[in-house]
Amino acid sequence: MGSFSIWHWLIVLVVVVLIFGTKKLKNVGSDLGAAVKGFKDGVKDGTSSADAPAAPAQQVTATQKAADGNTVDVEAKTKS
Repeated sequence: MGSFSIWHWLIVLVVVVLIFGTKKLKNVGSDLGAAVKGFKDGVKDGTSSADAPAAPAQQVTATQKAADGNTVDVEAKTKS
């Protein structure tokens, strides 16, 4: 099982073109290019937003707790 010659690769290419057709292969190439571009943009956006300071967490006040009927006020106890 050595390396394949150019003739082996040409036969594989012809079989792939016969199975999928040139139009479908062209669409796959453009879809792959768009996916790579989207990935690069996402990575670029991810690094720039990581440098920005995070917004502080909002504190819940007693009036907000009273307004929400689903809030349960519980105190944590230490384990003995």
